[in-house]
Amino acid sequence: MAQSRSFLATARADVPASIVVALVALPLCLGIAVASGAPPFAGMIAGIVGGLVVGFLSKSPLSVSGPAAGLTVIVFEAIERLPSFQVFLLAVMLAGVLQLAFSFTRAGVLAEFVPSAVITGMLAAIGLILILKQVPHAIGYDGDFEGSFEYASRAGGNTFTDLWTSVSQDIAPGAVLIGAVSLAFLFWWDHAKPKQGPLRLLPGPLVVVVIGVVGNMLLGAFQPAWQLTGSHLVRVPVAGGASEFLGQFQLPDFSAIGTGAVWTTAITLAIVASLESLLSVKAVDELDPRRRTTDKNWELMAQGGGNIVSGLLGGLPVTSVIVRSSANVDAGAESKMSAMLHATWLLLSVALIPVLLNQIPLAALAAVLIATGYKLCKPKLFTDRFKQGWSQFIPFIVTILAILRTDLLIGILVGLVVGFVFVVARNFRPALTYAYDDGDCLIRARRNLYFIHKYELQKSLAKVPDGANLLIDLSSTSYVDLDNVDIINAFIKGADYRGISVIVRGDIAERTAPLINAPSTGVRYA
Repeated sequence: MAQSRSFLATARADVPASIVVALVALPLCLGIAVASGAPPFAGMIAGIVGGLVVGFLSKSPLSVSGPAAGLTVIVFEAIERLPSFQVFLLAVMLAGVLQLAFSFTRAGVLAEFVPSAVITGMLAAIGLILILKQVPHAIGYDGDFEGSFEYASRAGGNTFTDLWTSVSQDIAPGAVLIGAVSLAFLFWWDHAKPKQGPLRLLPGPLVVVVIGVVGNMLLGAFQPAWQLTGSHLVRVPVAGGASEFLGQFQLPDFSAIGTGAVWTTAITLAIVASLESLLSVKAVDELDPRRRTTDKNWELMAQGGGNIVSGLLGGLPVTSVIVRSSANVDAGAESKMSAMLHATWLLLSVALIPVLLNQIPLAALAAVLIATGYKLCKPKLFTDRFKQGWSQFIPFIVTILAILRTDLLIGILVGLVVGFVFVVARNFRPALTYAYDDGDCLIRARRNLYFIHKYELQKSLAKVPDGANLLIDLSSTSYVDLDNVDIINAFIKGADYRGISVIVRGDIAERTAPLINAPSTGVRYA
C-alpha cells in the first residue's frame, strides 16, 4: 500500500513534467534529424527510444535522452560518406555495442574529474545558446534548424549574424505576437501558479501550445496576412495509414559490417555520444533538488542499449540531452517515469495526431525553449560564481565563451584546460612555513608535499643557521613525495657537521623514517 501511495505521489509530479518535456523534445527531434540529413522520422524514433529504452535502463532519475544537436555535424558527414542510410544505422548500432564495452571498463569515472565551474559554465552556455538561437524562431526567422547549437549556421552566417538578420529583416508579425504572448505567460505562470489545487499540475508549456494554435487560427480569421504557415509550423511526417507509418521504421544493412568506414563512424559516435552523456548526467545531478548521484558506468550501459535499439529501428544516435533534462527538472519531475512517459506521448502523437501537431507554431515552442534557457543562465549564477573567486569564475566564463564560439565538446575541453591551470597554480602557492627564534627553527608543511614543492623546501632548509634546533613538522601531511624525502635526508646527513639537531614530527615522518640514513647524531621523530 505504501508503495502504491509513493507511486501515485511520483506520478502527480511526473505526468505534467513529461508533457512539458515532450513539447520541448518534439521540435528538437525533427530539427536535429533534418539538420543531420536524415529522414525527419529518424529523429522521432531516437526521441522515443531515448525515453523508453534509455529511461528504463538508466539509473538517473531526471536525465532525458534523445537525438543530440552536438552530433549533427558527425551524423551529417557520416550519412554523406556511407553508401546508404541503412549502413549508417548499422554504425549507430555498433556504437551502442562499443558503449556497452566502455561501461564494462568503468570509463564513466571520467565524468567525476570535471570541475563544477566547468559544469555550471556548460549549463549557462547552453542557456544562452537556447536564447540566442530561439529568438529568431520566436519572431519568424527559420533560417537555422530547431535545436541548433552550432556557432556557424546552415544559412551561411553564425549565431549572432542570424540573430541580427532576424531582428532587422525577417520579422513575421504573427510569430512576434504569438512568441511574445507565450513568453509573457510562461514567466507570469512561474510566479502565479497556485501551490494547491488541480491548477498546480497544469504545465505552462501546454497552455502555450494552445495559445499558439488558437492564436494562429484567430489570425487566419481576422488578420490572414499575419497567419503562420509552412516553415513557421511544426512539420511531423504524416502517414497515410498503419502500413505507411510502420514503413518509416528501417533496419540496418548488416552486409556492411566489415567495412572500415562503418567502424570508424561507430567509434566516433560511441566516443562523442558517451562524453556528451556523461557531462549531461553530471550536470543533471547538480540540478537535481535532491542531489541524487547517478552511476556513470551504468549510464554508459543504458546509452549503449538505447543506441543499439535506435539503430535497429531506424533512428539517430541518442545521448543524454541537457535541454530536455533541465526542462524535466524545472517542471518538477521526481523519477525516470517522466522520461519514459514523454516518449510515450511522442509515440502516440506522431502515430495518432500528426495533423494536429503540424498546427503548432514554432514561435510558441521557441518561447518554451527561451524560458528554459533563461533558467539555465540566470544572472544569479554569474554573481554566485564571481563571489567564489577568480579560480571559479574564470574557468566558468571561459567555458561559456568557448562553447558559444565553437561547440559543446570543444568548449568543455577549453574549460577543463583553464580549470586545471588553476589547480596547478593553487599547488604552487606556498606549502611551507618558516620561523626562527633564538636558535630554534620551525619548518611546517601546511599540506601534502609533491615534486613541485622541491624548490620551496630547499629554500626553507637553506635558511636554517648553524647550531640551530630544527623542527620539521609534517603533521598536516598525509603524503610526502620521495623527491622531498631525499631533500630532507640530504639535509639531515649534513646537519651533524653544522651542529644542527633535527626533529621530524608527524605520522608521515615515521612512515618515511626507513628511507632516511642519518649520520651519528641521527634524527628524532616526535
